[in-house]
Amino acid sequence: MSTETFDAVDIIRVKRDRGTLSPEQIDWTIDAYTRGVIAEEQMAALNMAILLNGMDRAEISRWTTAMINSGERMDFSTLRTPAGLALPTTDKHSTGGVGDKITLPLAPLVAVFGVAVPQLSGRGLGHTGGTLDKLESISGWRAELSNAEMMAQLSEVGAVICAAGASLAPADKKLYALRDVTGTVESIPLIASSIMSKKIAEGTGALVLDVKVGSGAFMKKLEDARELARTMVNLGTDAGVRTVALLTNMDTPLGLTAGNAIEVQESLEVLAGGGPADVVELTIKLATEMLEGAGVRDADVEAALKDGRAMDKWRAMISAQGGDNAAPLPVAKESETIYAQADGVLTALDAMDVGVAAWRLGAGRARRADPVQAGAGVRLHAKPGDVVRRGTPLATMLTDTPERFERARELLIGAATIAPEGSRPEMSLVLDRIDAS
Repeated sequence: MSTETFDAVDIIRVKRDRGTLSPEQIDWTIDAYTRGVIAEEQMAALNMAILLNGMDRAEISRWTTAMINSGERMDFSTLRTPAGLALPTTDKHSTGGVGDKITLPLAPLVAVFGVAVPQLSGRGLGHTGGTLDKLESISGWRAELSNAEMMAQLSEVGAVICAAGASLAPADKKLYALRDVTGTVESIPLIASSIMSKKIAEGTGALVLDVKVGSGAFMKKLEDARELARTMVNLGTDAGVRTVALLTNMDTPLGLTAGNAIEVQESLEVLAGGGPADVVELTIKLATEMLEGAGVRDADVEAALKDGRAMDKWRAMISAQGGDNAAPLPVAKESETIYAQADGVLTALDAMDVGVAAWRLGAGRARRADPVQAGAGVRLHAKPGDVVRRGTPLATMLTDTPERFERARELLIGAATIAPEGSRPEMSLVLDRIDAS
């Protein structure tokens, strides 16, 4: 005889019929699914009902809390510097894009100002790169840290980028894997609760969300991205985390690189006071938001990039995780350059095509267990707005396996749009800002 409080079929019927799940029903659903009481096909049916019929704010908030409660919560309230000073914490999450290496210069930059950055990151899948994959191209660097190691590094260095432990929101890991194979990834309530359950469980005091919009982003339309951002800001606010979201353009790749080691190299250029203008601009905007969320206002973050303080933090952060700052980064064995086919202005460079090309060259993975090539990727020689001439280099493909060139070449040739001179694309990096007000 069953002693379960609810029945899975009844739960499914509520959302199928556009009803509202009670807090008790939601708590039981997440717990029962984690325990294996709710079958995969039953949760798949519920996910589809949520995709089609949605959830209200209270439902999404309770669903997120239930996923958090399936595991442990980290607590940084006792975090102190070696001198005994209390450290506020702040974090950033990006919904994923092409060439999005912003976390690398951002974490050490924010740490310069006495704010701890516990950045739990992931690996790439498909056309979007993973922060951990990029950093693992550094000799000796390790992503897996214990909670004690993470706390010690935050106290001593002020910044850590590492893998999330299996104990944070384990229900989300199981639920995400199911959504991935049942066509329910696109549900905004499920996306928002997936992201925010991990970020809230992480225990940060403030959070800045970088919600990508455009061809290379998960959210292609501005209105969808705005709904996702608003939902996540509400979830953070309801959980007592100071949360703000920036909607940023992902029609064009960020910077001039898409890959792993080559994105680390570009990040080092930014930390040295140079680097592509769009990467620098977004790094500064996000750092300013993160610091304000942590109570630090009027910080001159641009100066900290230029005078070497952020680079010093980067080196300390990498060394603390076993990385060799002096070791050369991996370089692909083979390369091939693609050239402009006409004179004019490069008016568009499709981020999705560039991201998939980098993936085909070996920089990304089709399945979570697949290996990646550290040196593979795409190096861009022009961005939208640049004048080009026939024969001008547009992009260089990098890989250890040259048989990959053909399929990547097709994409990169089609990614570029060249118009007659006089044309100038309208480019805005930050499209909107959403806060709790």
